[in-house]
Amino acid sequence: QVQLVESGGGLVQPGGSLRLSCAASGSMPSTNVMGWYRQAPGKQRELVASVTSRGSTRYADSVKGRFTISRDSAKNTVYLQMNSLKPEDTAVYFCRLTGTRDYWGQGTQVTVSS
Repeated sequence: QVQLVESGGGLVQPGGSLRLSCAASGSMPSTNVMGWYRQAPGKQRELVASVTSRGSTRYADSVKGRFTISRDSAKNTVYLQMNSLKPEDTAVYFCRLTGTRDYWGQGTQVTVSS
């Protein structure tokens, strides 16, 4: 069993930055993918960025050049650095771990507004 705990969300003005963290605890599979997804009101949950246990990354087109995903394997933590935030980035952001099973965090709200 794996538990995921997100932190770092909040309210930020357009053009600002936030850094999300997701700490995993429990029995981590050695081969896994950790990612960030987001869900805005009335919309489907979508992939924002992901990183494999080998370090390969993937980004949604809408965040390329603005967001950076990274992971600290020693701490079982994945980060999402979000720069140049836009109002359309407003959503609940969820952490996901995919290995032999699929795990989700509880979500953290990100609001981009002036």
